[in-house]
Amino acid sequence: MKLLSEYKQKIKDLKLIPSGGGCFEVKVNGDLLYSKLKTGQFPDEQAMLEAVGKRL
Repeated sequence: MKLLSEYKQKIKDLKLIPSGGGCFEVKVNGDLLYSKLKTGQFPDEQAMLEAVGKRL
């Protein structure tokens, strides 16, 4: 997981919550950064790294 290797000193808590129905969401401090349910696609990995980095 690149989030951990990139931001291991800044991430205090990381939760993976299993779900069904194609749900894939990325949240930081409760704020939704990305939802596969809304877009129908998985997020671009680099874009997610940058978006999370801006919130840390």
